[in-house]
Amino acid sequence: MELLLQHGLTVAGQFISWAELVGQIGALAVVFLAQRRSLATWPVQMAACILLFSVYISAHLGGLAFRQVIVFAISVFGLIAWMRRRDPVYGLAVRTATWTQRLGLAALLVVGTAGMAFVLDALDASWAPWPDAAIFVGTAVAFLAQGLRLIEFWLLWLLVDAVGVPLQIASGLYFSAAIYIVFAVLVVQGWWSWVRSRRAADAALPARVPSTTS
Repeated sequence: MELLLQHGLTVAGQFISWAELVGQIGALAVVFLAQRRSLATWPVQMAACILLFSVYISAHLGGLAFRQVIVFAISVFGLIAWMRRRDPVYGLAVRTATWTQRLGLAALLVVGTAGMAFVLDALDASWAPWPDAAIFVGTAVAFLAQGLRLIEFWLLWLLVDAVGVPLQIASGLYFSAAIYIVFAVLVVQGWWSWVRSRRAADAALPARVPSTTS
């Protein structure tokens, strides 16, 4: 891994290690695969997690690094969950979250971010504990919602991107910041793709025939 961190490309005077390049390209590929509801989404994500863990550790971003560990674990859950929920005709069946689920996701975001920021600050594991924590928790919650096939996970990703771009720039990870911007565009496309998929699945359901009484 040290070889991948110490060698890479220099673009416009900015060094990009092979680990960061391949890891972020893999993360970008995950968005394309998720749009298409492909099972390959999760193995590719696992590989990207391994590479990006080393990148963020070297940049002293403890929250972003530990995030890769959590995402790797959730990816295992997501792969198993998607394999169990695939339809031979329509593929992965996506769904809209209930209000209870939405409130639960929001609670995880708020409480998780506050708790993680406190831990990062106490351990001196990050120079920017609050945004680092927000990205960490937001990513974990987004992947959890993705594993549960909830369309709202795309909107969670937009929140992560909004915090991630300025943090990556401030950390000198300009390539990663550019990838986050591309993420935002793809996330909007992915959200619309899942919405259309849900509508198509609903339209394919046989119409209910009203019951009649004699």
